[in-house]
Amino acid sequence: MTNRRRGGANRRRRHGPSRIRPATTSRPPTRATRNGYRGPGRIGKALLILMWAAVSLIPIPFAIPSIKLAAGVVGTPGTLTVDTCERLGRGRYDCDGHFTPADGGPAIPVSAPPDLEAGDTIQAQLTPEGDRAEVAGLPGILGALTLPFLSLGLIAFLPYVILYWMPTATRHHLRMAVIIGCALTAVSLAGVAVGLVAVYSA
Repeated sequence: MTNRRRGGANRRRRHGPSRIRPATTSRPPTRATRNGYRGPGRIGKALLILMWAAVSLIPIPFAIPSIKLAAGVVGTPGTLTVDTCERLGRGRYDCDGHFTPADGGPAIPVSAPPDLEAGDTIQAQLTPEGDRAEVAGLPGILGALTLPFLSLGLIAFLPYVILYWMPTATRHHLRMAVIIGCALTAVSLAGVAVGLVAVYSA
């Protein structure tokens, strides 16, 4: 009996006291904060939005004088006859002609639009400076609206980017922004195409 007790004691000393391991609970892996990154910082986002808006809207002020000229708000109405067109490079031309005012005044040598050809005679509008004539009427207006339509396409998806960076934006908001952006892009492409056709068919 004594040996059994000793053997049992020795066995306990050799193996040591039994340790009960606590049950481990599975924890979800912690996500790095970088996974929640949705763009640059606030200053970077603001700068990006401002630059995007500026690049998209800058062409509009440059188109206003051409629109006013084609609509007859400024300048002198008359007829433009293209005399010569000199090729400057690939797709680049320098055209000259003479402009005859509608009131019957003398013909004036002017610069002509580069998309015309020698021998073309069109209804035109002389600039207030008197050195250049542009296509007048509906074709001229549609051609001048090409830049504003291009600006519309450039800014079409800016609202989506702004909403994407807003923590309160929902999937419904983003979906609507995508739909509006696609619609504005389609309108932009149609306006640019119509303007180019109007200019080259004048």
